[in-house]
Amino acid sequence: MMLERWEAEARADGLSEDLIQVIAGRIRGYSRLSPKSRAESLEGLWRRIGRSEEIMPITFKTFEAEIPGPSETTGVVVESSKRRHAASPQAPKVTPETRADPGSQESQTEQDTAPITAIEKQPKIKEPAALDAPISVLPGIGPRHSETLARLNINVLRDMLYYFPRRYDDYSKLKPINHLKYGDELTVIATVQSMRTRNLSGRKKQLVEVIVSDGSGALRVNWFNQPWITKRLKEGSSIVLAGKIDQYLGRLIMNNPEWEPLEQQHLNTNRIVPVYPLTAGITQRWLRRSLNQVVMYWAPRVQDPLPQGLRSSGGLLDITTALMQIHFPDTWDDLERARYRLAFDEIFLLQLGVLRQKRAWQERSGRVFETSVDWVNEQTSRLPYSLTDAQQRVFQDIRQDLNSGHPMNRLLQGDVGSGKTVIAALAVSAVTHQDAQAAIMAPTSILAEQHYGNLLNFLTKRGKSHEITPAPLQAEQVRLMLGATPDPEKHEIRTGLAEGKIKLVIGTHALIEEPVNFNDLQLVIVDEQHRFGVKQRAALRSKGSNPHLMVMTATPIPRSLALTVYGDLDISVMDEMPPGRPDVSTYIITPQERERAYSLIRAQIQQNHQAFIIYPLVEESEKSAAKAAVEEHARLQEEVFQEFNIGLLHGRLKQEEKETIMTDFRDGKYHILVSTTVVEVGVDIPNATVMLVEGAHRFGLAQLHQLRGRVGRGSDKSYCLLIPENVNAVENERLQVMTETNDGFILAERDLEQRGPGQFLGTRQSGYSELKLANLSDVKLISNARSNAKALYEKDPDLTQPENQLLAEALAHAWSSEKGDIS
Repeated sequence: MMLERWEAEARADGLSEDLIQVIAGRIRGYSRLSPKSRAESLEGLWRRIGRSEEIMPITFKTFEAEIPGPSETTGVVVESSKRRHAASPQAPKVTPETRADPGSQESQTEQDTAPITAIEKQPKIKEPAALDAPISVLPGIGPRHSETLARLNINVLRDMLYYFPRRYDDYSKLKPINHLKYGDELTVIATVQSMRTRNLSGRKKQLVEVIVSDGSGALRVNWFNQPWITKRLKEGSSIVLAGKIDQYLGRLIMNNPEWEPLEQQHLNTNRIVPVYPLTAGITQRWLRRSLNQVVMYWAPRVQDPLPQGLRSSGGLLDITTALMQIHFPDTWDDLERARYRLAFDEIFLLQLGVLRQKRAWQERSGRVFETSVDWVNEQTSRLPYSLTDAQQRVFQDIRQDLNSGHPMNRLLQGDVGSGKTVIAALAVSAVTHQDAQAAIMAPTSILAEQHYGNLLNFLTKRGKSHEITPAPLQAEQVRLMLGATPDPEKHEIRTGLAEGKIKLVIGTHALIEEPVNFNDLQLVIVDEQHRFGVKQRAALRSKGSNPHLMVMTATPIPRSLALTVYGDLDISVMDEMPPGRPDVSTYIITPQERERAYSLIRAQIQQNHQAFIIYPLVEESEKSAAKAAVEEHARLQEEVFQEFNIGLLHGRLKQEEKETIMTDFRDGKYHILVSTTVVEVGVDIPNATVMLVEGAHRFGLAQLHQLRGRVGRGSDKSYCLLIPENVNAVENERLQVMTETNDGFILAERDLEQRGPGQFLGTRQSGYSELKLANLSDVKLISNARSNAKALYEKDPDLTQPENQLLAEALAHAWSSEKGDIS
């Protein structure tokens, strides 16, 4: 029995038939030999194996770490070869890359249908260091396969354990053949009755037809372009098939099902089967088998970072069970419990990290800037309008921060057009009127120029009464610094900042890339904060001594996400629009009604307005999207809007070219701008009144809301037209929400539920490993993890108690070596 199983494994692993027969012949007569003859037989067999140099890569791989001893053997014959190889100076060099290519369908599927009798040997490395060992220590994974797996962000053993399935196929249901129905997705156990191979399409394709039976009936099974299957299947052998029941000419069939021999461990059939994200060169069966070996060996060796008391009170699985069940679940209930435990870990560690960051910030000292009620009244009286209740509430928060003696660390989130710039100007005034300096960083030149114009207008002009409300700053005290700023002007700005003559500088990355030094930087404002990384914000902060910090975003962030990911920040929300700004009318139209949209655009341009036409990214390929935009731009210019000037904006353009096009559009040189989603957030084009979005179902609601916010910036009636790619998508409930509300926070909550948190995070917590399982719309999970994290942190903030030592290590792994974003 053992010999037959080894022969099957050897053939699956691609060993030559000649060598298999030599080994099998020696072993069959082994029991009848004397001890001396047995030794001679094994010596001769070893010399024969050594000459072939083909069994070694298949049976084992040497490790720099210690190899487990004989007690961990997986088979007598293989283990004997391993021990003798280790002792023999003539042992052939191991070359694991000669194994079957995991991206090759034939070689891979053949080896993966061989019996898995035990876990392959793993390197004996002490936990937890073992989990940070490169995956190349695993049998059969050398440099080439390591490079392929790296594309999946699998570099060390820990990555494999935490590389979770994207979905699961339920093949745990068994039915006899005579009970099968069309559309069933299940597992069938049957015996091979007959098989044949025939050519299709003029010998270019081959079809393997197999008839199987289980005593209750017969079923035809087809495999297309997999002729090697006939080498593995034998008439009379029992197999397990898993897949979907189809129909052909009135008869039930199975096309291209997963299959495995009945007697082996089942990873692909007769169970809930994990389905993993793949990349070129890796197939599902190979990756599933590799992960099974790693999970079954290493998961029991992972030490649980959560204290026993926390696990018990929360009803959480232990980490070993969770890891094994998330990859190879026994039941759907087991899978759900595993997912909950691992998602809990993600939120729990995230919360501990942000609590630690908040404490670090609060321990710093910041300069105090007091602002009297009379001063506030003076500043607001200079405005041509009254502040909304939301603006007044937020500015009060900022005043308290500036007067607290600790650096302000506040996130200001407000919907498009809610008046964040005015609040930024008031904050600048509060600091500069006490002779300190402020800096505002924007992600693009056009946004920086826009802020410069608005702030210059607000800060350097007198109010309604020249005598009572003088301007806070002079024009020469407010400067704009961009990458394109001429060198002589840059030198002048740098000198003015160093001497303290310039009180406010607005710029782009040039503020941190240039050798800019401030005399007394006390306020840093970062606009569209998700566009900047941790290091960029830190670089600007470092130019002052614990300056106050305010980051702004026009992307409404759901409350559950804000409390979780931005827990270290004080959050202000501007959820009220200034009076008089009309809502943008939003409509969903079918592709067949596209001409109606063109007619509206034409009519608006004739009234001296402008329009955007947006095209989606296709398969996240910037190149594809640019090509589509280029083609549509040409078609619209030549066939639809011949009388108008149409601009083109896409991701292949250089940043300078993008900004030139946006500036020309703002200045009226183009009537229509055809673009991909690179249209800059926050760009103010008051004259634009139509936003047409093609392929609208491809966008998230938050992204559609941002695009809609590009129009309606003036007092004229504005429109947003959404065109899905087909009629069916028009009924998409997700898009219908866009026609029902202009409230970005409602749309953000819906988007979080449907598409996950990715688009809200940006580079905010770049020090933290990504959330793989946690659903940030799961309020119950978040509340549970947050409350537990807060309670534990209050008792042991530095995690120095013995029961929290493993938790401290897990926190260090979850957060990268770089300091997290404390902005």
